[in-house]
Amino acid sequence: MTRTFQIAVAAAAAAVASTVMTFGALGAEVPSVDLTTWTPPSIGSVGNDPLGKLIKYGHALMVDTANQIGPTVSDPAKRFSGNNLTCQNCHLGGGTQLYAMPLTGVWGQFPQYRGREGEIGTLEERINGCMERSMNGRVLPLDGPEMKAFLAYSRWLSNGIPSGAKLVGTGTMGIKEPRRAADLGHGEQVFAQSCAVCHGKDGQGQRAATGAGYQFPPVWGPDSYNNGAGMTRILTAAAFVRHNMPIGTTFDKPVISDDDAYDVAGYINSKDRPVKPDLDRDFPIKMQKPVDAPYGPYVDDFPAEQHKFGPFEPIRAKLRQLATSK
Repeated sequence: MTRTFQIAVAAAAAAVASTVMTFGALGAEVPSVDLTTWTPPSIGSVGNDPLGKLIKYGHALMVDTANQIGPTVSDPAKRFSGNNLTCQNCHLGGGTQLYAMPLTGVWGQFPQYRGREGEIGTLEERINGCMERSMNGRVLPLDGPEMKAFLAYSRWLSNGIPSGAKLVGTGTMGIKEPRRAADLGHGEQVFAQSCAVCHGKDGQGQRAATGAGYQFPPVWGPDSYNNGAGMTRILTAAAFVRHNMPIGTTFDKPVISDDDAYDVAGYINSKDRPVKPDLDRDFPIKMQKPVDAPYGPYVDDFPAEQHKFGPFEPIRAKLRQLATSK
């Protein structure tokens, strides 16, 4: 292991440790909150005082993004999103659905270390990451009403959840990963059978009856998320599909099998979509790059095709070898 590499790994470990210490400096045991037994608050309970109005605006940004800050809104200064998706296309149920990357409790999880940036980041930076990637747009001003509204809404959803709590039901629930590459031909069949009825045979979704946005979003093409979004990682997309799709599915009653979710995620992400520049700057500590990150550079010598579609266990084995080499 080179001296430079040792220093990089040590720096990353120190960053993670400092994040943990933020929440555990007083020696208190880190609480655990099971979101599967948690009842999210109702937006109807929010008042019309200044804070209440800000929370409601944050909710509107979540569920009606295209009509609030999309590329066709009347005020050009408010066109922050580069596509017509809504935030809740990924964060289902206005950011409350379990294992659909809910925002419940997320307020107390920041600041946190993130490998993609290689540093400790704030919730504001995380939100702007979504704006630049999933929404294929531009960053929100930190002191602007949109950022303040997103923060107020996230804080409101997290009321009663201790900062730094271990959350059950957050993120996505992983799949039983097939030990093979994704079968794109089979994925196309799964898409036709299970996805096309909503997302269209061409993957371009179904437009909303009124206004901008979609009733069902496009999953590839010019108005979808760009190639820097987290959903371009096959294991992330497969986990989301398995436990949330077709729409109405919940994590405890999945409809699509692990293998089918894996293959259809590969098929979806084999399609063209907007390109985010400067992705080579992501994961400055390459050993922290996820095995299914679909773009280089990589610390190993496996091709981008394998990082995109698998199999992933050989890549993990190589990373373990590199981590222990002298």
